[in-house]
Amino acid sequence: MGKIILVTGGARSGKSEFAEKYAARQGKKIAYVATAEIFDEEMAYRVKLHQQRRPSSWQTYDAPVDAHMAIADAARSGHDMILFDCLTVYLSNILCKIPDISSQEQNYKIVTEKFDKLTAAAKAAIGATTIFVTNEVGAGIVPENKLAREFRDLAGLMNRKIAKSADEVYLSVCGMAINIKERAVDLS
Repeated sequence: MGKIILVTGGARSGKSEFAEKYAARQGKKIAYVATAEIFDEEMAYRVKLHQQRRPSSWQTYDAPVDAHMAIADAARSGHDMILFDCLTVYLSNILCKIPDISSQEQNYKIVTEKFDKLTAAAKAAIGATTIFVTNEVGAGIVPENKLAREFRDLAGLMNRKIAKSADEVYLSVCGMAINIKERAVDLS
């Protein structure tokens, strides 16, 4: 069974850099699953920063939708380390493709199916570790619009689902990461 690692934190907390360094130290053949789509200059700049940090030897899979297939492809190609950056951008991509987001039940079903496929693909990647990067978005003010609240709620729920399946979960704050799964209290 493939190993799953989740790296979470706030904006500019160092989570992607931590995940990249972890992958570089632990992996021999590394795949990078990129979920971002470039629609403006700000996103182009963010993508450029990520690209500049990555070694040219890493194989990039652009996967704004159906990213489980990119994980499966990377595993079939013999990658022992798969870095998925990031779950919250992927969630945003999913939500923006739903024609009518008024049904929370429908949204939850669609998003859960997509995230379950990601987890299944990562677990099926025998001999590989998949590192999922995500954002902690629910620790601030409640957003004023429905889409933003729906995004925040679904991000929290999906982060919990991935964390439950993960072998390790790291929280990055101020450029420092700590394994919070090994310190977690399980009351189930």
